[in-house]
Amino acid sequence: FNLQLWNNYFHLAVAFITQDSLQLENFSHAKYNKIQTKYGDMRRLIGFAIRDMWYKLGQNKICFIPGMVGPILEMTLIPEVELRKATIPIFFDMMLCEYQRTGEFKKFENEIILKLDHEVEGGRGDEHYMQLFESILTECARQHPGISSLVESFVSLVRGLLERLLDYRAVMSDESKDNRMSCTVNLL
Repeated sequence: FNLQLWNNYFHLAVAFITQDSLQLENFSHAKYNKIQTKYGDMRRLIGFAIRDMWYKLGQNKICFIPGMVGPILEMTLIPEVELRKATIPIFFDMMLCEYQRTGEFKKFENEIILKLDHEVEGGRGDEHYMQLFESILTECARQHPGISSLVESFVSLVRGLLERLLDYRAVMSDESKDNRMSCTVNLL
């Protein structure tokens, strides 16, 4: 097992998926359709490959926690529904790996909270992502009763944080200083 090789693979694949020239939702409708017809959505293809490779790591997954949390988060925030549905479960797998090793998933939790703040501030994330994140992780947790209460608590924490971050991002363009201040206080 070559940790550096795998690390390079995951980082390169995520960098490919998240490059600006592949963010189809930013294009005009005509350009979007033309690219979809000719090439399809390459992000989905590579995202599925990342997911498949993640699950093939076996016991070596723990080597990538918390280092890959940020890149995987960046990938799951791409506004493509099938990609999100396929890759958000990786987070549960990360939590499960860390939990099986240490009895908790604090490294994962701290990293995702830190990175989520950065990503939402950068304009990524939306209400739909929050709902998918919550439903997918809650469903995964139901299949593992030993960790389900911890996961549900974590999901609730992230949902609250994401709601506040999205509100904060929305009011930053607001003229009302009172709204911005109120939102800042809520976030803190």
